[in-house]
Amino acid sequence: MSKFRDAVDRGKQARREQKGKVSKAEGVDFGAQARAWLDDVVVASLETARADVAGEVAVEIDTTPQAKASTPSVRFRIYRKRGTEKEVVGRTFTVNVQLSGQVSVSSPGMVAREVGNIGDRTDERFSTLLAELIEDAAKGT
Repeated sequence: MSKFRDAVDRGKQARREQKGKVSKAEGVDFGAQARAWLDDVVVASLETARADVAGEVAVEIDTTPQAKASTPSVRFRIYRKRGTEKEVVGRTFTVNVQLSGQVSVSSPGMVAREVGNIGDRTDERFSTLLAELIEDAAKGT
């Protein structure tokens, strides 16, 4: 029994030491890291898309923090431009960052799609999905 107790004590000590070794640089605030990824990849891609499709499709971006969200997120809306404001029908999408660092895009009636990880700074997967969503909005589907 004493060997077991010693092993448990060594495990506890190792965890305490490991927590102490995490420097401020390694333990960067998750929220700050996720927000930076959302700004650098998602918001930048959305602004580029908004400029590219300005004549036919509208892209609205909402970067205000969601009150009930435990992780950073960005909402955006895509809709085809029509004659009056009453005719505007679009979809609202939410880009969520999970605690694992995985990023997904979801919307009511749509299965969430993975678009990357905050450790990866490339925007290829998000941009590809965004292009599909814009094409769907342009078609009116």
